[in-house]
Amino acid sequence: MEDIVRIVLAGLATSHPYTDARTLTRHAELVVWEPDPERLRRFTDEHPAAKVAGGLDEALATQPDGVVLTVPNPQVPGALAKVLETGAPCFVNKPAAASREQLDALDRLPVHDRVMSGSVLRFAPAFTAAPPVDPDEVLAVRATVRHDVGMWATGYNAWQDTPGEGGGTMVTMGVHGVELLVALLGPDVRLAGAAGARRHYATLRSEDTGVMALRWGSGVTGTVEILGVSESEAYTVTLHRRDRTDTIVIESGDDPVANLGYEGTIEAFLAMVGGAPSPIPWEQTRAILEVLVAAREQA
Repeated sequence: MEDIVRIVLAGLATSHPYTDARTLTRHAELVVWEPDPERLRRFTDEHPAAKVAGGLDEALATQPDGVVLTVPNPQVPGALAKVLETGAPCFVNKPAAASREQLDALDRLPVHDRVMSGSVLRFAPAFTAAPPVDPDEVLAVRATVRHDVGMWATGYNAWQDTPGEGGGTMVTMGVHGVELLVALLGPDVRLAGAAGARRHYATLRSEDTGVMALRWGSGVTGTVEILGVSESEAYTVTLHRRDRTDTIVIESGDDPVANLGYEGTIEAFLAMVGGAPSPIPWEQTRAILEVLVAAREQA
């Protein structure tokens, strides 16, 4: 008889852990903790077999084989510190930090090689199938993020739209573009400039459009465009070479869980549960967060 794998879903602060659970439930027993009763009810309605914990400490006391952490950004360092004490592998739903204070707090934690965080798009089949990139052949790159943020204009999840808490559109949506470019060109990158604007959703605390300029140590320049006013969701990476331009397009299609990388992310997390290190080096995650935090500060 196989041992039962137990996964703790620590927090349901965004939509991502609900999607994660649909893949995880095929492989593991689920334990869930979420302080908001409505969010918790929505989860248990879909997953009635999940065991409900009354707090994070109680959830971690179940001796999980892995933890998916999704709490509001200001709570991430404290919650991750508790997870690290268990030694269990952990996937932190993006972004792991959205302000300088949060990033400094993360830097003080003993993050090990079975901690993973980032955009699920890194594991999207359209992206993983793309050939490796030789930076010496690349002149410039661009990532375009189309993801509507109109839900925040009504006050939903206000912490995500607040620059000092969740980082707003620049961070929460910008992470998708920065992640894809760092995955291709590496972590030796810095922010050269950033700007944001409210073009449509006047009640937002942050912006609904944004742009970042990046520069790698190799000399490659990059641009991240964030379009938070969009009727469709899509992510495009453009690589300019001297003789041609290549494009990678990531769309939800008829299977968003697979096509947007949610399934691949959880497969990578389950490999960590099985003993593998994170496929995303923390050096890359740290570089991505530095760019995002710097962009938030400039914008």
